[in-house]
Amino acid sequence: MSGLAGVELGPSAWLTMTQDRIDAFARSVDDERSIHVTPELAAAGPYGVAVAHGFLTVSLAVRFWDELTRERGWGTPVNYGVDRVRLPAAVPVGARIRGRFRIASDDPVADGRHVVVAATVELEGSPRPACVASLIFRLVP
Repeated sequence: MSGLAGVELGPSAWLTMTQDRIDAFARSVDDERSIHVTPELAAAGPYGVAVAHGFLTVSLAVRFWDELTRERGWGTPVNYGVDRVRLPAAVPVGARIRGRFRIASDDPVADGRHVVVAATVELEGSPRPACVASLIFRLVP
């Protein structure tokens, strides 16, 4: 496996953002602000509804990546880092998101491949994505 730079993947399947998913994430990171976990209070906030944590949205990019690459035989993706993360649009409860990817670079390293991926998490019906970021993986055989 080599020469992955330029490969485009996606879109993944749509995923509906649920309040249960947001609540579970909030508990796991000890961030239970009302904009995320109290729909009644969030209704009076800037979005009019509870919204997902930005870091939840970023973390789901890895889920979408796995969905699109699991069967390709590229090896196990080990998270190496994330660069240039932007969250242009909030993800409200009930919204659907999905991922698209372009492999920006692919370099051999001692333990596999060092891959930088331009990731976009699309928000259905929105002209702006929910997230754009450079995901960095080590693909380990």
